[in-house]
Amino acid sequence: MPAARTLRHATVFCAVAAAFAVSYMMLSEVLGSGSPWLGLLLMFYFMGLARAGEPLYVLRVPGFLREVAGWETRGPAYRRLGVQGFGRLLRETPLRFLNTSVYRGNQDLQSLYRQASSAEAIHFWAAVLFTPYMVVVFVRGHAGAALCFLVVQVLFNLYPILHLRLLRARLDALRRRRGF
Repeated sequence: MPAARTLRHATVFCAVAAAFAVSYMMLSEVLGSGSPWLGLLLMFYFMGLARAGEPLYVLRVPGFLREVAGWETRGPAYRRLGVQGFGRLLRETPLRFLNTSVYRGNQDLQSLYRQASSAEAIHFWAAVLFTPYMVVVFVRGHAGAALCFLVVQVLFNLYPILHLRLLRARLDALRRRRGF
């Protein structure tokens, strides 16, 4: 990547990080520095920073989890969990604008695959980092907040991960047919 582009991407990343930091400080004043809700905010900030930093560094799912297993695509588990319905909800509502890069549009198959893999990794690492925090919130006696966080974890991380794994499986099949 040319130095000017790298500098531009680094500047955007730093600007987003600075905006998040200022926002965090202002919200911690309003909510109180001990509020469990600040942890949820940090999860969303992590996701935003990871997305803003993609041109500089792309997160990856650990190697042992990268390959989509046959049971994920052929078995009844994803159907019973409603993952395809979740995908339709994302595609057919304004929610599609949360991450337009995972839709085909004019991009080539390889770019689409990279975008889907990156989005899956962002959700994966957000879930991994947020889960211990949810436990701490519960242990500290904030069961209501922990329950809300569990719902957020399922809707904002788990289902997107499952949906993106199905997308990658379809893209893998397409790539094999096209000789990639």
